[in-house]
Amino acid sequence: MSTAGLRAQFPIFAAQQGTPFHYLDNAATGQICRAAAEALWHFETRARANVKRGVYRLADEATTAFQKARQEVAAYIGASDPDEVIFTSGCTLAINTAAHALALRLRPGDEILISELEHHSNIVPWQMAAARTGARVRAIPVTPEGRLACDRLDDLVTGRTRIIAVTHASNVTGAVTDVGALRDAADAVGALLLLDGAQRAAHGPLDVQTLGCDLYAFSAHKMFGPTGAGALWVRKDLLLDLPPFLGGGEMIRRVEIERSTYAPPPHRFEAGTPPIGPVIGMGAAAAWLATLDWAALGRQEIELTARTLEGLQSLDGVRIVGPVGTQARIGVVSFAVEGIHPHDVCQMLDEFGLALRGGHHCAQPLMDAFDLPATVRASLAPYNDAADVDALIEGLDTVIRRLR
Repeated sequence: MSTAGLRAQFPIFAAQQGTPFHYLDNAATGQICRAAAEALWHFETRARANVKRGVYRLADEATTAFQKARQEVAAYIGASDPDEVIFTSGCTLAINTAAHALALRLRPGDEILISELEHHSNIVPWQMAAARTGARVRAIPVTPEGRLACDRLDDLVTGRTRIIAVTHASNVTGAVTDVGALRDAADAVGALLLLDGAQRAAHGPLDVQTLGCDLYAFSAHKMFGPTGAGALWVRKDLLLDLPPFLGGGEMIRRVEIERSTYAPPPHRFEAGTPPIGPVIGMGAAAAWLATLDWAALGRQEIELTARTLEGLQSLDGVRIVGPVGTQARIGVVSFAVEGIHPHDVCQMLDEFGLALRGGHHCAQPLMDAFDLPATVRASLAPYNDAADVDALIEGLDTVIRRLR
């Protein structure tokens, strides 16, 4: 499918016709694809009912659609069983669910290994778990190129390491993690490995079995689905052994005044009415993404990333934060402009119809490691093309000339 054909699958581009519109903030949220929007609209306007316990026709249809979404999401990530997929409100709740459940395994002196690349949502929940249990949070440092310093794993992964929780792809540098090195290190000490896949999930189907992780967290809105939905995949034997995070309806087998017994996974982790419409939309997005030619899209992303990096390097005073090559990275490119605050850059680029993100990107430890308060970030999706990248470079050149 051509880029024009892909763009036709995203209603926002038709709505923006006639005005400059270069959407390069996909790492914050992707645009919703037509398949997901239509699935969400159909549920909310034609098939809305609560799920799991209703016995009338509409409720039964809603439950069937909800479970179909679980199957679609499971297929997209290569899960061996749809019931390994827990639906949440997003990646943040997915990681919090994991941190809360796994914290019950921690003891004083145990260690949780994260990294300096992490989004705050993969730092704070582990800090909270450590505070409750007496465990310690340690971090893999970042290299000058913005990758994990995996050569430090021998020093950092010890007999006290119980959990390794790291990003699959950085939301700042775009670097893709060497999961194999982490898996080997975790296996050597019997630690569990969680991957934060919020950024990676939009870049093509996954295979969690091949990755070898124990838990995988991701969200719908970054993979061109609705906001308000996400998922946590957990390896089945581990999932059966984990306690629930939230209590309430739908996650129980029987409730008495003094005690309750819980439903089997994944239902014991889905307390209350779930985000039904967003989940159905997430399933539709996953199913649609699975139909695309990812070999061609991967080549396109590499070409556009290279074009972005080369263009930025041609501008005076621009510092790229992250890998300057295209190996083992996604199309997320962060940069700083000497003497100009990222917010000013982004606000002025908006005059040219360019949507970029400026700030610390919920990655303050990484900003500290690079001795920067913030960066500008351009992030690519399959519907982006060379015209978007060229508009960015031309617009940024104009902004730099204006502000100097």
